[in-house]
Amino acid sequence: MQASNQTKVTEFIIAGFPNTQKINKFLFFLLLLVYLFTVAGNLLIFTIIRTDSRLHTPMYFFVSVLSFLEVWYTATTIPKMLSNLLSERKRISFAGCLLQTYFFHSLGATECYLLTAMAYDRYLAICDPLRYPTLMNTKVCVRLAAGCWICGFVCPVSEVILVSKLPFCGPNRIEHIFCDFPPLLSLACTDTSINVLVDFAVNAFIILVTFLFIMISYIKIIQSILMIRTAEGRKKAFSTCASHLIVVFLFFGSIIFMYVRLKTSYSLDYDRAFAVIYAVLTPLVNPIIYSLRNKEILKAIRRRIWLKDRVRSPAH
Repeated sequence: MQASNQTKVTEFIIAGFPNTQKINKFLFFLLLLVYLFTVAGNLLIFTIIRTDSRLHTPMYFFVSVLSFLEVWYTATTIPKMLSNLLSERKRISFAGCLLQTYFFHSLGATECYLLTAMAYDRYLAICDPLRYPTLMNTKVCVRLAAGCWICGFVCPVSEVILVSKLPFCGPNRIEHIFCDFPPLLSLACTDTSINVLVDFAVNAFIILVTFLFIMISYIKIIQSILMIRTAEGRKKAFSTCASHLIVVFLFFGSIIFMYVRLKTSYSLDYDRAFAVIYAVLTPLVNPIIYSLRNKEILKAIRRRIWLKDRVRSPAH
């Protein structure tokens, strides 16, 4: 066997969206617009919540952390995707590919844990309102958020270490829109069944356990809401959960089909489509959902605009 004489892959070519060369410039401006809107929208929500004292509650604290997370989550993939749309050399180094994969999965796992913490917050607020201020105080909120980030960044370490030890001796074309574990494993020139099994175990634990916890929380929340006597009370209680539920189903619905499986890939178009949903569309719609469906955030934005207008207007 001449594995030692084989050329070791030092960089990869990201295929992106094949057969779109004629509209790459259009896709670039469309993706750039989406990225700018995503960053601006999430930074706006983060800033509004952190600067408006009326929104200094546990629920909005977690929303602000989620918005902050989405800025970095999109930064791991979209800038490189934009670069590849305008470049003929759609290349990334081996180390750069591993780093992109690690940070993408770390931030994705952090979002899973954070959405779970948000469900727990809503559960306490609706099912145990008398003890809620004590159980979910500022110190608890900060510790929960910190725990989400720490656990999120620890989870993909084993997967990255295993992939870094795999031999890649060519081909080096990644049939995806960014670096990720499934397309990387398909390029390794050795048996990757252990890697696939580890990926499945880690992803199943992170995604399915957190999703199950969220669903159990909402089953109990719905049971408590149905016990409220007035229709207005039920509507008000459910409105505080609706935005979070939409984000949960959009995010988990796409990543479950992508990562909880015992194959490295299904259809390439299938993989790319779901990657666009959880890597691009979910961070885009989060600020839309939390601003358009949330009266308190809309009021805070209006107050900020009104105060700026008063400051700029000349004294009469």
